[in-house]
This record gives sequence, C-alpha cells and structure tokens, in this order.
Amino acid sequence: MGKSGSGKTSMRSVIFSNNPASLTSRLGATNDVEQNHVRFLGDLILNLWDCGGQESFMDSYISSQQSTIFQHVAVLIYVFEVDSASNLAGSAEKDKDRERDVSYYRSCLAALARYSPEARVFVLVHKMDLVREHRTEVFQKRVKELERESDGVAITTFGTSIWDESLYKAWSRIVHTLIPNAKVLAKHLTTFAEACGATEVVMFERTTFLVIATSSTSTATSSELLASTNGAQAAEPADIRNSTGSTSPNSLDPTRYERTSELIKAFKLSCSRSQRQFQATVMQTATFTAVLEELTRNTYILVVVHDDEIETDAIRMNIIAARSKFEQLQSVSVTAS
Repeated sequence: MGKSGSGKTSMRSVIFSNNPASLTSRLGATNDVEQNHVRFLGDLILNLWDCGGQESFMDSYISSQQSTIFQHVAVLIYVFEVDSASNLAGSAEKDKDRERDVSYYRSCLAALARYSPEARVFVLVHKMDLVREHRTEVFQKRVKELERESDGVAITTFGTSIWDESLYKAWSRIVHTLIPNAKVLAKHLTTFAEACGATEVVMFERTTFLVIATSSTSTATSSELLASTNGAQAAEPADIRNSTGSTSPNSLDPTRYERTSELIKAFKLSCSRSQRQFQATVMQTATFTAVLEELTRNTYILVVVHDDEIETDAIRMNIIAARSKFEQLQSVSVTAS
C-alpha cells in the first residue's frame, strides 16, 4: 500500500521479477489491485497484492473494498516516499499531499485491526537515495512521526532504495516472518557451520536471493531478522569485535547479506545476457574463503571460513552431504501450519 508513485511496483519488479533498477522507469502506474502469486521455496506461494495508490483507488480500498483488501492479511507493507515525507520546508500542496498520505495510512491500520488483527506491519520510507545529506537524521525523524501516527500499532520501519542493498535487507526481513519454522532451519545451519569450522553460514532463496536463515552463531543478524517479528525499528547493528580481536560474525560488515543478494543477482543477470547459467562461485582471499553453491532445488548456501587450513573441496563435500537433509527440512518447514 502507498500513494501513487511511491515506488511499490518498482521494488516488486526488482525483488521478484529480477529486473535491474535501471529499467523500472519503464513501468506504468498500477490500476486498482494487481495480484501476483510468487512461488517461494518451491511449495510456498506468496500472494502479493500491489494496490494502486491513486486517490480514487485508495478511497475505494478504505470504503467499499475494505473487507476484500484487508481480510486474511499476513503482512501489510506501507510505502512512503521520502521526498514528500521528510518534513522539510515545502509548499502548501506538498503539505496537503503528505497529510493525505498519512490519513490513508491510519485508515489502513484501522481496517487491518478490524479484519486481520494478527497481521504484521512494515513501513518502508522509500527512495532514500533522493536524500543527499543527513540521511540518518531524516530517516529517524520520519520514523518517530510514523510511530506517533500508528496509534500504538507495532511497526517495523526500513529506509529503502532500489539503487542499493537496503531493499534486499527490508524484504529479507519481511519474507522471513512468512516462513514457518525458520528457526529450525537456522538451528541446522548452526550445526552445519560447526561441522565445517565456518565463521557463519547463510541460506538464500534461489530466485530472489533473499536471506532465508543464518547460522545462530551470527548473533547480531539473527536478532535483526527476528526484530521484524517483534515490531521494532530495524537499525543497523554495530560493528563489534571481540576482546581478543579475532574474527567473529559480529565483526563482519553488517550489510554483507543484502550486499551479497544484490551482487549475485546482478552477476546472474550478466550471465543470462551472455547466455550462461550461474551455478556457483568461490572466493579466496588472504583472510577468508567464501563458497556459494546450490544447496537444495530452491536454495543456495553461503559458507564463510576464516581458517586457512580448511580446504575449499572439504566445504563443497560437506554441502553435498547436507543436501538431502536440508531438502527434508525445507519440505517440513514450508508445509508446516
């Protein structure tokens, strides 16, 4: 949900249709409700409703279509455009437009409370790339305003842009809340990491390359993934090293997962343009080894190792040995109620 031009269709195109951000300007405005059934993790179907944001449509959603739009909702994603919502000095028309957007947002929350009270609410302050200076301050100010306007409803907020990894961060957290037994997958990834001597292990969905689960040794990121469940602001975790100065998951770049998603999808697109198919990649540096390879029919696994005595072939053999187990776990997780 969100006003027309806020970027809803563009972000869906980037995440689920694998289109580059540079081509989103060709997309037209959404008329009424555009439904998409996205197959995720093989047997899990995400029913995405992209609701047109023109005033006539928004008025209809809130009035005559309220029981249809807001019934059986698992997640509501409301998108605000930062350019019109940053509360910087503007014209009277901009102020009126901002007030109208907030009014629709409050009406959506009221309808959601009536028809789907258990639904989680995510708010994306989008097009953050338009903010050239004091980006953090602008975002934090907007978050406080939205929390006041939410009338006590727990919301999770993200600042996003289709031009960087922030969009993958937000959607990974959103999708994570929809995966049954995601904690079970994380538990077994932890076991796998210990068996490999890995610093951490990450599971990505095959098509979107959104993060599904991480080994629980990655404390900061595991708690951040769960923050969306608790309805908190998703702030960047601090870059913390342990007292000995040795490598730990918390000492790694806090944006590494979403950056990996963005880079691998861009690389896959380059492969397809060259009529090649992406299968796997291995990166070896002086300090670490990273192996990204297919784990199941619907997932990829990233194994990061800082022990230079662990051979790449050993990591790949462990991945092959774990495939049948994770196929079984994935099947159970997706079909769980």
